[in-house]
Amino acid sequence: MKGRRTAAIAAAAFLALGLAACSPTVALDPAPDAADPACAGVTVRLPDEIDEDAAKFPQRETNAQATGAWGEPTVVVLHCGVAEPPPTSELPCNTATDSAGNSIDWLVDDSDDPIFTFTTYNKKPAVSVTIDYDSIGSASVLDAISTAVSTLPENGHHCVGLDDVDPTATPGA
Repeated sequence: MKGRRTAAIAAAAFLALGLAACSPTVALDPAPDAADPACAGVTVRLPDEIDEDAAKFPQRETNAQATGAWGEPTVVVLHCGVAEPPPTSELPCNTATDSAGNSIDWLVDDSDDPIFTFTTYNKKPAVSVTIDYDSIGSASVLDAISTAVSTLPENGHHCVGLDDVDPTATPGA
């Protein structure tokens, strides 16, 4: 339930960005752990633009620590320092590997379709990326930001599938 509330807040902020698309600076609130030094390493490595086919989405200036935004109007928003998500069976977990071989596990919340929120599952601090699927696809975005996000330390969590679960294990044991 907490994840859906976070997604709803992110979607509301994302929609508000559309109203402020004419302003040069994107107004965002920092995530709770945005001051984590590892987030600074992410922020300085964010791409100047995200390309998808013939479209280019330039990075925009933001007013909050450890954030990023792309496109005018804004179609991608990144927050570093969000709460690490707990294990869940409610959201799909996917591993994205970029052209440089960086692998990042992402929980995918599509409850506000066409606004999708991806949250790192195997990184500390966690990063959330909100994407307007009507304007850009996740593969372009996740590939573009993977170099920055891959600098974060791993937290020991990884996506698992049904084949990874021991059917004889006792839950909670």
